[in-house]
Amino acid sequence: MSLIRLHDVEVRFENTQILREAFLRLETGDRIGLIGKNGSGKSTILKLILEQVTPDAGTVTVEQGVRIGYFSQFSELDGSSTILEVLDGLFAHVKLVEAELAGIDADIAAGPSADELDRLIHRQAELFEQMDHIDGWDYSRHIDTALSTLGFSEAHRNSPIDQLSGGWRNRAALAKLLLERPDVLLLDEPTNYLDVAGVEWLEAWFRDFRGAAIIVSHDRRFLDSVVTRIIELENFHLHEYPGNFGEYVVQKQFRLKTLQAQFVHESELLAFESEGIADRREAAKAASRKLGTQLATIKKSRAPRPVDEIITEIYRSLHVKDVLCRVESIGKAFGEKQLFDDLSFEIRRGNRFVVLGANGSGKSTLLKVLTGEERPDTGKVNWAGGVGVVSYNQMLDDLDDDDTVTHAVNALPGSLAFSATRKSVNRFLAMFQFSEADLKQKIGNLSGGQRARVAMAQCLLSGASVLLLDEPTNHLDMSSTQVMERALVHFPGAIVTVSHDRFFSEKVANRYLVFGTDASAPGTIAVRAA
Repeated sequence: MSLIRLHDVEVRFENTQILREAFLRLETGDRIGLIGKNGSGKSTILKLILEQVTPDAGTVTVEQGVRIGYFSQFSELDGSSTILEVLDGLFAHVKLVEAELAGIDADIAAGPSADELDRLIHRQAELFEQMDHIDGWDYSRHIDTALSTLGFSEAHRNSPIDQLSGGWRNRAALAKLLLERPDVLLLDEPTNYLDVAGVEWLEAWFRDFRGAAIIVSHDRRFLDSVVTRIIELENFHLHEYPGNFGEYVVQKQFRLKTLQAQFVHESELLAFESEGIADRREAAKAASRKLGTQLATIKKSRAPRPVDEIITEIYRSLHVKDVLCRVESIGKAFGEKQLFDDLSFEIRRGNRFVVLGANGSGKSTLLKVLTGEERPDTGKVNWAGGVGVVSYNQMLDDLDDDDTVTHAVNALPGSLAFSATRKSVNRFLAMFQFSEADLKQKIGNLSGGQRARVAMAQCLLSGASVLLLDEPTNHLDMSSTQVMERALVHFPGAIVTVSHDRFFSEKVANRYLVFGTDASAPGTIAVRAA
């Protein structure tokens, strides 16, 4: 049965075409991964279903009685109640049954007549069956599991929602939605503010979910684990690919062989994805310790592609010292919580650190200590003289709404735009989906994803020796993420990045900083090779 149907839908905003001849059916048990470039119309599809946008042509039909749950990465959850009170309120119907069962117990204990006892026992059996059917016996455990896995401390659980940060409100809204278990889930970037444990819990939750879902996400591993088909928004149309993200990558390559590719580099970026998937599958099959060497040999034997050549040309003039930074016995605590202690490591040319750990473990704080935004309680961070360091998140925050894209990207002091050829820089920006018209746009007119692309291009062209990136994939579409990955792999300097995106981490990292590896010693961090 089709729960939701889009038939020949067209949407325009003023003079801009968003959708044309769009067809979609969501069946019971379907889990659709909705992908596409920033601004292609993914959120518009969800808003059409929610009746927040009216199509200019065609029809959107939702089956009568279908309960829809919507999660946006920009949470609208607010109020003076705590998240515990909000979630507890979802189970009011269970509490009514519990209250009636308690009343029956009291009545039975009072010694009723035989007829009344029969009636009470019969009603008690009905209520037991009802509790089994709605899984009412364990509702408090379900609340605790959801909040614990999403990282909620006792303080967060008992704080008014209005006092929570945007990220914590998002997680609270996700917990509420999942516990409501609607017939259809509409999820817009549900993994953006989750750590790896939270994403894995969400994947496991989907294994028991019997409803349907449309998921807007750029998290490739999450899509691989959860969806049953991919729908890509491209050139105002919906293109469907059966299976998960890995199968989409293969099928899309075949499709591109029969069509004239809209973007010159799209096919080879998909090939990079395919190689990454193939490498991961080989790694899962092989037990040999020599596998890392074998895969490195395979990768070296692959012929350079134009994408790599463009990137290496950009970085040819960037000269980087061997030792960039020495971190010596640093420690940092907030109140009684020790985030890290006696941490020492070196940042050297070619290091690509990925920082892993649970939400609140101190990953972002470590980046702030490296930039000097936060001071360590103990120890010191010694940067080599003349080393340039840039923070992607600071770049993003500092974007000037009145600036143009081309000036923002090209005019930074020390930018590689001055040392590389104009042709190389233009080709690099084209890979990031910046057209000539886009480069003339003002920053203030851009979407969140487009702003993220500008900040990432600034970082990659900055001429700095060290890039510090906190969740860099959160607002980038897949094509931009793929280009960023290739640039980071070829970057001759060093990278320290916090990321919950496992696919990204596996492709980029050659070192890991792992928080909380020793439960007996809070605040410890393990430094290990990839």
